[in-house]
Amino acid sequence: MAPACHQNDGMIDVIGTDAGAPGSLPAAQQELIRAADRVAAPKRLQTALRQWLGSDHPELISSDDPRALATCLKALPSTAAVVVLASGDPLWFGIGRSLSDRLGGERLRFHPAPTALQLAFARIGRPWQDASWVSLHGRDPDVLAPLLQKRPAALAVLTDPQQGGAETVRRILRSSGLEASYSLWLCENLGHASERVQQLNGGDPFPQDLAPLLTVLLIAEPSAPPSPDHLPLFGLEDGLFLQQEDHPGLMTKREVRIQLLADLDLPQTGVLWDLGAGTGSVGLEALRLRPDLKLLAVEQRAGGAQLIKANAQRLGVNAAAVLETEISALITHGLPAGLEQPDRVVLGGGGRHRAALLKQVLTLLKPGGVVLIPLATLEALAELRPLLELHELTVQVSQLQAWRGQPLSDGTRLAPMNPTLLLKGTKSHP
Repeated sequence: MAPACHQNDGMIDVIGTDAGAPGSLPAAQQELIRAADRVAAPKRLQTALRQWLGSDHPELISSDDPRALATCLKALPSTAAVVVLASGDPLWFGIGRSLSDRLGGERLRFHPAPTALQLAFARIGRPWQDASWVSLHGRDPDVLAPLLQKRPAALAVLTDPQQGGAETVRRILRSSGLEASYSLWLCENLGHASERVQQLNGGDPFPQDLAPLLTVLLIAEPSAPPSPDHLPLFGLEDGLFLQQEDHPGLMTKREVRIQLLADLDLPQTGVLWDLGAGTGSVGLEALRLRPDLKLLAVEQRAGGAQLIKANAQRLGVNAAAVLETEISALITHGLPAGLEQPDRVVLGGGGRHRAALLKQVLTLLKPGGVVLIPLATLEALAELRPLLELHELTVQVSQLQAWRGQPLSDGTRLAPMNPTLLLKGTKSHP
C-alpha cells in the first residue's frame, strides 16, 4: 500500500530505465514504484523487481504486449497508483506512443532515461545535435537509402534482425556508393554488463557473436583524396565528390551524369560551360574525358567555387575558370577571356529565371554547339522547349529513369530514383 505521504493524482507514471534498474533509478522514481498499487514491467525485469521490492511488493503486470497492457490499465480504477517501467526514453521508439494512442497523453506522466541514441554517441564521444536517426523495426529497409542520399553528418540506425540487421545497413551503404564516406560503429547491449561498442572497417567481417538487437552509427568522414590514376574513365561514384554541408545530396547523380556526358557529344577541344554546377561533377568528369576542353564552372551558392576547386584537385583536372556569382549577370557584364562563346553548355541553374538565362546562352552558343538541360518537371520542359525551337535548334527530349538495387533480408529489390527529363538543343552550322 502507498504510504500516507504519497497521494495518487490519477496519473500513470511511465518510467524509463537503464540496465541497473530499479536500483539505479533516482530516489523519487524509486518511491513511485514502492508506493504503487500495480507496476507494469517487461517479464525480463520482474525478477529483479521482486528481489528489490521484497515480499511486500505491489501487483506486477507484464508490459510485453502494449495492447493488452493498455486494456488492463483502462480497467483499473482512477484511484489506483500505477507505474509502467520501460527502457530508455518511453517516447523514443518505445512503449510511450502506444500508451498515448490508447489511453490519452493526459493520463500519462513520463520520466525518461537516456536513449540508445544518447548512449551510443556518448560511448564514441561525439556530439549528436546534428544526428539523424531511423528505426528499421518492422519497416522496409529501403527507407535508409534516401536518408543516405541526403548525406547526414551522423545517422543512428535501430536495426531489425528480421530485416538483416547490421549487415543490411552495410549493404545499403555500399550500394549507395558511400561506404568510403562513413565510419560504421556497432553498439550492442548499451547500458548492460555485456555492452560492446566497436568500429568496423569496410573489409572487416561482422563478429560471429553479434547481438541481434543493436544500434548502428554511421558517422560521415572526410574521404581521402582518390588517386586519379585509379579512377574509372567515367561514371564516378557519387561519394567521391565533396558536397555542400548545408545541401548534402544536392548533386547530379551518377546515372544522370553518365547520360549527360554521352548526350553532350564532347569535342576534343573547345569551351564547356557548366552553369549551376553544384559540386562540379558534370564539368569535372567531362575534363577527365576531354582534358583539352576549357571548362567554365559557375555556382551561385556560397562556398560553391571553393567546393568545385577542391573536387577538381581530387580528380586531377583543371578548370579554366571557377566562379561564384549570379550566372545571368556574369554573361551580361563580363565573361572570362577566351570563354565568351561555348561549344557545349550544361544548364543546371537559373531557377525561375531559367528561360531568360537560356535566351542569353543561345545568343552566344557557337554554330554546331549543344545545350543540355536536365529538368525535373513537365512545366519546365513546356517553358524551355519552345525557346530552342524559336532559335531553330534541333531539339531532342528524353526521360531517364534509373533504379538502384537495395538489399532485402532475402534478396535485392530495385529502388527508383527521381526521373529526370533531358532537353537537348543542337545549333546548326550556317
